[in-house]
Amino acid sequence: MGRGSEKTSAGDSGSGKSGGKDSGCACFNIRRAARAVTRLYDDTVRSTGLKSSQVMLLMGVREMGPVSVGILAEEAVLDRTTLTRNLRPLEREGLVRIEQGVDRRERVVSLTAKGDSRLKEALPALGKAQKKVEELVGGDCLARVIEDLGRLVGVTTRASG
Repeated sequence: MGRGSEKTSAGDSGSGKSGGKDSGCACFNIRRAARAVTRLYDDTVRSTGLKSSQVMLLMGVREMGPVSVGILAEEAVLDRTTLTRNLRPLEREGLVRIEQGVDRRERVVSLTAKGDSRLKEALPALGKAQKKVEELVGGDCLARVIEDLGRLVGVTTRASG
């Protein structure tokens, strides 16, 4: 196994331990799970020359069509500065175009033909990563986790907004 990971069975809920101490902190455990899942996705999509976070942004831009940076940031639950920093490499590679919107202060992101092509190349790897996660935890568990995380994002976004 790589990177100091421990093998767990599909039924193992994990100990929540880090450094030998239990942590009931939602933030700690959600971030820890996000890093582990992101690592698996990154390892799987690496051959495409993209990171999983970049694939997700390309998917969001394609799904939303030309979209303002503000709306994309809101959907991705990122601040505008972080989103802009994450979009720059995609823009440099010609995968997205960032242009001035109707309002001079507004920036609009759109997917280029090259970006759409790269995204189509990355989707099979993304599907492979998704299938791996499903095999590891089970389809029912994954569906519940996705539903619960969606609910969590909704309530915490409203609470902090």
